[in-house]
Amino acid sequence: MIDPKMYVLRRRVLLEKILHNSMTGGVLLLICAVVAVMAANVPALGWLHRFWDIRLGFSFGEFSFDMPVRQWVDDVLMAVFFFSVGLEIKRELLVGELSTMKKAMLPMFAALGGMVFPALIYTYFNAGTPSAAGWGIPMATDIAFAIGVLSLLGNRCPVGLKVLLVALAVVDDIGAIIVLAVFYPSHDIHLIYLIYAAVTVLALLALNRAGIRSLLFYLILGAVLFIFVFKSGVHATIAGVILAMTIPAKTSKDDIRAFTGPDSPLGKLETALHPWVNFLIMPIFALANAGVVIDPSSLGQGTMPAVIPGVFFGLLLGKPLGIFVFSWLAVKLGLAGKPEGTRWIQILALGILGGIGFTMSIFIDNLAFTDPAMINAGKLAILATSFLAACLGVAALYLTTKKTDKNNVI
Repeated sequence: MIDPKMYVLRRRVLLEKILHNSMTGGVLLLICAVVAVMAANVPALGWLHRFWDIRLGFSFGEFSFDMPVRQWVDDVLMAVFFFSVGLEIKRELLVGELSTMKKAMLPMFAALGGMVFPALIYTYFNAGTPSAAGWGIPMATDIAFAIGVLSLLGNRCPVGLKVLLVALAVVDDIGAIIVLAVFYPSHDIHLIYLIYAAVTVLALLALNRAGIRSLLFYLILGAVLFIFVFKSGVHATIAGVILAMTIPAKTSKDDIRAFTGPDSPLGKLETALHPWVNFLIMPIFALANAGVVIDPSSLGQGTMPAVIPGVFFGLLLGKPLGIFVFSWLAVKLGLAGKPEGTRWIQILALGILGGIGFTMSIFIDNLAFTDPAMINAGKLAILATSFLAACLGVAALYLTTKKTDKNNVI
């Protein structure tokens, strides 16, 4: 049996590492986003903006991979990102804040409200327009940015709020993955490759069931799974999530404990990938995708694209209202408990940080539209709203919290 005190200590240390790394990674992500915008608007940096459109590829047999550098980033590197997200989701489901129904209900309700409200608000502005397909854009919360901004408050913020944001973001990621897989396929679906992918997944599950702990076998089959999913028409990043769910979480075949920490294959991979995702993959994604062309003259002519108010109000109003209302309902209905030491006004303030869409919002924006002008308008709205949500969110939390005692500091 694990000592409960030791388990709590491990959880606090893990959360502290997440908060610290996310704050640093969030700053780097912001810098890369600024550089990308400058590259799109400053002629001297135009080479960087054009670099992502260079085509690279190779082929073996009937498989051919020939696509722009930006697509290599969006499909291959982001598959690794989603793999990391999948590992985190599995850990939280096994021993984290989603491991029991009692723990999971509040973040589940909060995340659901934070997805439904923004989608409805976006649809209100965009129903019947060419940009109607972008309803998934304001549903996503960027966990790195949101937790990074929250970290700036230090010990002013109760531990309960920090844990709620981490758990909420994990559930939000699950929702985003489902939306991505079901509503935003990369191209036409090819059944034969889906069958190949399903057989590969069965092989991965068989490895897990047989007690195989060597990560090499999983990663080789994971690469095969990626190819089949890529060719099937389902977005290739989903392969990363599926692979993560098959990674062994036990330290040994005979270990009856689901997950004990960094010694398990899951723990080793999550620990190893975290810095690569935060400090390489996400910054490269920002450099490749955050480059929005800002043309005041075009914005001043004619009517504003409906995607802009849809994203703006969806993220800035829909997120906090949805998170707050659904959290309140869950508590009032007796389905969940309010985090210890928190007030409702603080949960509303926390919801504002949920309006930081960035990575996942830009990712879905690229998939939802084919018109470059519409993609550009969506990115502009995402960047502006995410920045505003970060500023308003940290200000609201600062005003509604106070320094906690040393027992609450993590």
